[in-house]
Amino acid sequence: MSGGVDSSVAAALLKEQGYDVVGVFMRFWGETDAGKESDRNTCCSAGAEEAARAVAVKLEIPFYVLNFRKEFKITVVDHFLAEMARGRTPNPCIICNKRIKFGLLFQKALGMGADFVATGHYARLRREIRNSKFEIRNKSQIQNHKFQIKLLAAKDKDKDQSYFLYTLKQHQLANILFPMGDYKKEEVYRLAKKWRLPFRKGESFDLCFVGKGTDSFISRHLELKKGKIMNLKGQILGEYEGLAYYTIGQRKNLGLAGLPATPRKLGLRGGRGPWWVVKKDDRKNILYVSNNEKDLYSSEVLVGDISWINGLPTKMPMKVWAKIRYKSEAAEAQIAKSRSQIIVKFKKPQRASTPGQSVVFYGKNGEVFGGGTILK
Repeated sequence: MSGGVDSSVAAALLKEQGYDVVGVFMRFWGETDAGKESDRNTCCSAGAEEAARAVAVKLEIPFYVLNFRKEFKITVVDHFLAEMARGRTPNPCIICNKRIKFGLLFQKALGMGADFVATGHYARLRREIRNSKFEIRNKSQIQNHKFQIKLLAAKDKDKDQSYFLYTLKQHQLANILFPMGDYKKEEVYRLAKKWRLPFRKGESFDLCFVGKGTDSFISRHLELKKGKIMNLKGQILGEYEGLAYYTIGQRKNLGLAGLPATPRKLGLRGGRGPWWVVKKDDRKNILYVSNNEKDLYSSEVLVGDISWINGLPTKMPMKVWAKIRYKSEAAEAQIAKSRSQIIVKFKKPQRASTPGQSVVFYGKNGEVFGGGTILK
């Protein structure tokens, strides 16, 4: 329970359905000595804990607080900083779900005798007869070999969070509940009002631990080198402060306004800007930009650190719908093996595919097959 409306209503729904519900609040790492430049982790602030506790009192359920500050710092924050230092753009929510919520919390809950871990994620689960399209190798971990559990996109497409859950496995899904999956957000608010739940107002944030600014957080924790800004022809256009401050597709804060004064001398296509970040080279410490937006589009990405929900596909290549970021539209694609990696070829070029972000593979019906991390 985070104190927000989703987990609060999830707990209320489960109690109404007859479950013996126990509320759990997790404390994560947050800066404590960064002054005005930072704030405590927004996911587990004092106000969030107070709201979660108030909801538990309202529902008359037990309430516990688990301290995962150290584990969160090591597995989520340090990973984020390491990836940023490499010039990549990671997604901390995916790591948090994998290592903390459905890692540490999951193990802790089952160890205490719980049957399920329920969260306020917008996603759905469906148990079906096993599909021969996938090969399950770790059968000893699955409670019922005859059935497989499918992870599906939520009913509310605008709030769907299945993208963040592609690392889940069958043995985990057997002990997970997603009460929000069949509800629209407006329905959730109506239920909260009906039950008079004292939840915390406002939505959660992806980078909950950065405080009041990602750039200032990065500057406090990474020693960044200056480097050259170049176009794709290798011509120097300017200088930047550190690769970690930029991401693929970025247009603002490049310091290239009005540059160059004499574009023809540099042979720049189309003359002046706007400019977009199209590539980052952490080895040479170069930020590549282009003033042609078409250079942001690519038809193919290489993906590593692959995770499959229902086991390995028995046949490759395989047609899927793929999302290269949380808010992007799923696009038709074909995936094929390349040693331990996957090559994703899109039917239509995708804009600003970004190393460090995740590609998630879906079926036509919204089933999540799995996903991985974009390498290039």
